[in-house]
Amino acid sequence: MSTASDKKIVINKRLKGLPREALEKLSQTELIDKVVQLEAYNFQLRNLLQKKLTEHDKNDKEYALLFEKDKEDKVSKDEKMSSKMQKQRKFDWSSAHRRHVLLKITYFGWDYQGFACQEDSNDTIESNLFRALSRTCLIESRATSNYHRCGRTDKEVSAFCQVISIDLRSKHSPETQLDPTALSSEIDYCGLLNRVLPKNIQCVAWMPLRSPVYSARFDCVSRSYRYYFPKGDLDISSMQEACNLLVRHADFRNFCKMDVHNGVTNYMRNLQSARVEACEEKQLNSGYDMYYLEIQANAFLWHQIRCIMAVLLLVGQKKEKPSVISDLLDVESNPCKPQYTPAIGLPLNLFSCDFRDKTTRNINHSPGGEEIEEAMDTTMEETGDSDPSAESKSDLTTWIYNKENLQKLIENTQCEWTQFSVKSTMIRNVLQQLETFLEENFQSTEKVQAQVILLQDSVKPRQYQPLLERKRCESLENRIDHFVKKQRLIVKDEAETA
Repeated sequence: MSTASDKKIVINKRLKGLPREALEKLSQTELIDKVVQLEAYNFQLRNLLQKKLTEHDKNDKEYALLFEKDKEDKVSKDEKMSSKMQKQRKFDWSSAHRRHVLLKITYFGWDYQGFACQEDSNDTIESNLFRALSRTCLIESRATSNYHRCGRTDKEVSAFCQVISIDLRSKHSPETQLDPTALSSEIDYCGLLNRVLPKNIQCVAWMPLRSPVYSARFDCVSRSYRYYFPKGDLDISSMQEACNLLVRHADFRNFCKMDVHNGVTNYMRNLQSARVEACEEKQLNSGYDMYYLEIQANAFLWHQIRCIMAVLLLVGQKKEKPSVISDLLDVESNPCKPQYTPAIGLPLNLFSCDFRDKTTRNINHSPGGEEIEEAMDTTMEETGDSDPSAESKSDLTTWIYNKENLQKLIENTQCEWTQFSVKSTMIRNVLQQLETFLEENFQSTEKVQAQVILLQDSVKPRQYQPLLERKRCESLENRIDHFVKKQRLIVKDEAETA
């Protein structure tokens, strides 16, 4: 399969099931058979959901209609709630003003199933966020909220600076929304949301936008991630040498989990910087010193940073030379990724993101609904060119913080720090005792340095096999061929898609 520049691989958007005209031509027996088949399929899906969903999810109103179990128990509750619900007045959105804003969100993701909403779980950051937005009547629905996220984060991954763009209810008319008096008297978006959000998901600040189509996804020019890790037995200087080889515009297919079936066939990314830094200025020069890898790029592939970290750990352990980075980025010599396990997601967080001053999206772009997304929000699409004659005023304004909200946020985060710091200190004291026992009883001079094994998914093979000598994954071209044959993807000429 050629991947020449004159061809474009796109998802085959087939209509699922038979169209209405074809259904009308079916006989009564054929229609009954189809209904029976669909009911059996729904029954299987319901059983699958029951196994995957937590008890908290099953009690949520979004899933309650899917399950007939305990229906009798809910009748009495529903009767009690009905009188209460009747008293609650439905919000009148016909007379409500809206404004387009950026929201800066921070969260610790280790208790969640990732950022993006999922069909088989309600335990995601986005699910909690939209429940809070709906409960506070800041949006009418997700579909009408003109929503975009800066990026998705996987299960357990955190974010210090996740940014979303969205239309929120406003006290003021569009003509006066940017006036200083209107901004000072506007709804306290962060405070209102934080009162109903979980303590480990909080809104830090909001920014009013001048353009109604400004997108946290498409107008983000760079994203920075940090991956925290202990020094253990790692050679930090070798890891930094390897980081220097990463900084380039290159094909990173050997440093990610390829998601070809979702239409992701372009693995070129511009990695702007990569560095390893100590978390604290004062280091004890022990395996317990903490470091972080910081990587900045225009966009990232699925599991890209976790795959990069997995290779860097091997370099730090002297199992691979720093030059293995250049070897893996040379996709002509190494078109197929060696099989290796990505580093775990727990220490990873979206640390910061930068935005362009003026959106490149066309002002006539429909704000409702979402574009078809790639697996990890990696595309940097532009739906319109900047007009050179347009006013030079930036679409961005300034982040608006609330002192009381920040103080409360610091208080909550300090409680998180106290909980984990106490646990960490207790474990460290136990380790000190155990290390003393080893030294005193066995006169052992060689220290145990296994702090980074967990990051490698606790994998410790008896005999190490170099990356370039390992069994290879399937090539990109073979995967494209496979999904084209399955009619999941189709190949189009660039002229057709222009």
